[in-house]
Amino acid sequence: MKISWNDFVEQCRSCQACPLAKTRKNVVIYRGSVMAPVMFIGEGPGANEDEQGLPFVGQAGRLLQLLLDAQGFEMKDFHIANVVKCRPPENRVPTDAEASACKKLLGTQILLAKPKIIVLLGKTAYTLFTGDKTAKMTEIRGHFVEKNGYLIMPTFHPAYILRNNNERVKLWQDIDQVRRKAVELGLMAPLQQDPDMPTDRPSSK
Repeated sequence: MKISWNDFVEQCRSCQACPLAKTRKNVVIYRGSVMAPVMFIGEGPGANEDEQGLPFVGQAGRLLQLLLDAQGFEMKDFHIANVVKCRPPENRVPTDAEASACKKLLGTQILLAKPKIIVLLGKTAYTLFTGDKTAKMTEIRGHFVEKNGYLIMPTFHPAYILRNNNERVKLWQDIDQVRRKAVELGLMAPLQQDPDMPTDRPSSK
């Protein structure tokens, strides 16, 4: 049965499929455009996200947005979400059971967003999304894998870059590669010139 975006949002907000529902302030569904060529998926909401009901609005999210802006991404070009939609207590890693409980909702979200490219932000998101617990992010990042009609790329989580700023160039290169692929597929317009990587840290506000 076909579901509308509004129905999907209501399903998320009323979900009681795992214990995270009891401790959340808000269900965190998405940020960006409902339908977009590129979808970014992290592991789960943090405190800022739980408070605002939007993913990637804390310092890591502001770093991600800084890089996306520099690469010419507009709101219509991206859809940002997480594997789980409720904040795990103390920002701990979501459990396999919590990810499994959210899996159907995430699947519906991907179908509704209709991305051609999916970017998995961080090892935890990659593991929860694929079930692969042995891969090393340093070896798999920056490489596209085609699965079920989607081009999937894992890369570093921006929170990791905040702690290891010398690795920022790798996340920047991966986002650049994603953008170039989107241009190649006719999903985004090419930039007039190659952008420079922002070197400033995002505001802590």
